[in-house]
Amino acid sequence: MTEGSSAGTVGAMNGPLDAPPEDTGEAYGLPPSQLTITFGYGPTLFTKDGQDRFGLAERRPAALIDLPHFPADRLDPARTGGDLCVQACANDPQVAVHAVRNLARIGFGVVSVRWSQLGFGRTSSTSTTQETPRNLFGFKDGTANLKAEEPDLLEEFLWVGNGDDAAGAWMTGGSYLVSRRINMHIETWDRTSMREQETLIGRTKGTGAPMSGGTEFTEPDFSAEDADGEPMIALRSHVRLAHPDDNDGIHILRRGYNFTDGSDGLGRLDAGLFFIGFMRDPRTQYVPMQTKLSRDDLLMEYLVHTGSGIFAVPPGITEPGQWVGEELFA
Repeated sequence: MTEGSSAGTVGAMNGPLDAPPEDTGEAYGLPPSQLTITFGYGPTLFTKDGQDRFGLAERRPAALIDLPHFPADRLDPARTGGDLCVQACANDPQVAVHAVRNLARIGFGVVSVRWSQLGFGRTSSTSTTQETPRNLFGFKDGTANLKAEEPDLLEEFLWVGNGDDAAGAWMTGGSYLVSRRINMHIETWDRTSMREQETLIGRTKGTGAPMSGGTEFTEPDFSAEDADGEPMIALRSHVRLAHPDDNDGIHILRRGYNFTDGSDGLGRLDAGLFFIGFMRDPRTQYVPMQTKLSRDDLLMEYLVHTGSGIFAVPPGITEPGQWVGEELFA
């Protein structure tokens, strides 16, 4: 499918007439659209309710934790957890949905879809060649994200290293994925003054520059004060609390997406950010940062986390004949 081909050996249109097609056909004739598919394993694949379900308990990495309950969480169990995750990304959403649909179809009788989320655009840049996109609050999102041009930081904060975890040695060269479905109180935000919006974020809405001055990629000056002696970047602003300087120097790789799922039945948009973050160790990277944000970030007045997941993403396939998770199941 990543090559633009149909699933199965005979595809969507050429199989026997008296059998179901081997491909559902909605992507027939469409280009590959740079489709990528990422797989991950959730904690419950290894142990659930104390049971070693598939004989994998001893191979569960220590970093594949059960995420704690964060102070402002209102998680929907129907949109939380899962044994497996499949992330399909493409320039055409029909190509991405086709991939997920056909993988679920092929797995019928063994797997079923627990929950899914369709996102659009992107809310982070992962290369210096990209413009920083905007989230549904209208602000540039992901200015300080890890970039492909920073190999040393990627090595330190993204990829699981050799020797990180004896039980999880099969994860060497992989990464951990944390997903969070974050609903935004769009209508309340839209009635908030520009001054308040910029104070809450800690950046200007137009250029994305920090409130301490400069351009988008100027490092924030958290010591800068205005004429009244007040911090130019508010003490409980999102930028200050999420910045590496306030989190023991840690970074994560953001790969989030905007979403809109109609209305909530009360005349409000069911919309927000489907946050996806990749990291070397969620225990030291995501958990401390999210605990602080959930507790102290003034922006939380406009956000509510409604879905959550954590998954171990093994190294990708590099040679013909390999398959995802081969090191885990060997």
